[in-house]
Amino acid sequence: MHLNYTTYDVHRAQDIINPSTTHCNIMLLAEHSASEVGLHSQHPYLYAHVLGIFHANVTYVGPGMVDYRSHWVDFLWVRWYQYVEEGAGWDVSRLDRVCFPPMADKHAFGFVDPDDVLRGCHMIPQFLHGPQHLDGSGISCCAHDATDWHFYYVNWSVSLLSSLFLLTTYRRYLGLLIVTWSCDTTGA
Repeated sequence: MHLNYTTYDVHRAQDIINPSTTHCNIMLLAEHSASEVGLHSQHPYLYAHVLGIFHANVTYVGPGMVDYRSHWVDFLWVRWYQYVEEGAGWDVSRLDRVCFPPMADKHAFGFVDPDDVLRGCHMIPQFLHGPQHLDGSGISCCAHDATDWHFYYVNWSVSLLSSLFLLTTYRRYLGLLIVTWSCDTTGA
């Protein structure tokens, strides 16, 4: 799945979401989607791990039905992340920490309209607490939980690097940028 978005410097860019790779995490606006999936949070975004990208030809046969024509409907099957703690964010210089809810939780999995996805995101495992399953065998092969970690950090690096780039560009414009460069001449 390809997601088009506008970068910080008003250029067009594209994220590619593929459930079979590490590029399988997405972010959505919480105020729009939280009530639909039963996740309530004070955070502005929801995060999900895409398990599958599907389409279906759907025929509506309820009240107000016009005809029996089918309509193409795209949807994502996702496993939701939930926030672990409050007290993270730019104000306190701490990354948001998330984890997967238990699979038996009724809000652990869901379906998302691809049009609601803002863009892809990167989750960093919190290595301190280790993997969820030490033996490498999970509960569900569909949920790909054999490689789950106890906790993840939501990566800010793209935004942070963008801010540093703008700062560097501004300093260069003022003539204040000092560049250091090293070159290995040993041939190793």
